Amino acid sequence: MVLICILMIPILVFMFLRTYGTNTYEIPVFYQEGVDDPFGECDFADGEQHYIPEFAFYHTDSSLVGSEQMQDKITIVDFFFTSCPSICPVMSTEMERVQDAFRNEDKVQIYSISLDPDYDTPEVLSAYGSRHGADPDKWYFLTGPRDTTYNLARCGFVMPATHGEDEPEDFIHSDKFVLVDGKGRIRGYYSGTNREGVDELILETKILLHGNE
Repeated sequence: MVLICILMIPILVFMFLRTYGTNTYEIPVFYQEGVDDPFGECDFADGEQHYIPEFAFYHTDSSLVGSEQMQDKITIVDFFFTSCPSICPVMSTEMERVQDAFRNEDKVQIYSISLDPDYDTPEVLSAYGSRHGADPDKWYFLTGPRDTTYNLARCGFVMPATHGEDEPEDFIHSDKFVLVDGKGRIRGYYSGTNREGVDELILETKILLHGNE
């Protein structure tokens, strides 16, 4: 019996590893059955997968960059403005970490979209990006028409955004970084002011990058 038990140990170990040894990490696909829109602000497709809509904004070199350049790439997106007195500087500092993590990955890019297009011209955004060490071919600072931008934030990326008129303190926007896959689907929201949240973003971006769609 002792000999039989000894011989059974490798078999039991093999069966355990075969059954339980495969690690999986599922990253959700958001809004597969549409987006709840209680106030009717957006033209969401009823009961269908939500995708980022078409858009094109100006980059710091005045070229147009947007949804077309997101195809087949992983894009990390945030909404901010350069004169933001509160959370934006922290968000941009954390986004530096994201850029560093994927500096050599051509399939990962970053969009920081300004909520104050009247002030944030391509020249202003270029200077801001330089202060944060942004690679202009990796980390795109974008600006577009005000109404289009706010509609994109609320109805495209499904995040709150309210213009502050003339007072930066009155702007309302999310601190979230949004992870979008190469098909234009939202895969996650992460606090851009929380180091642990950004660590989770980096981890899940790596998982998407290596084929877990």
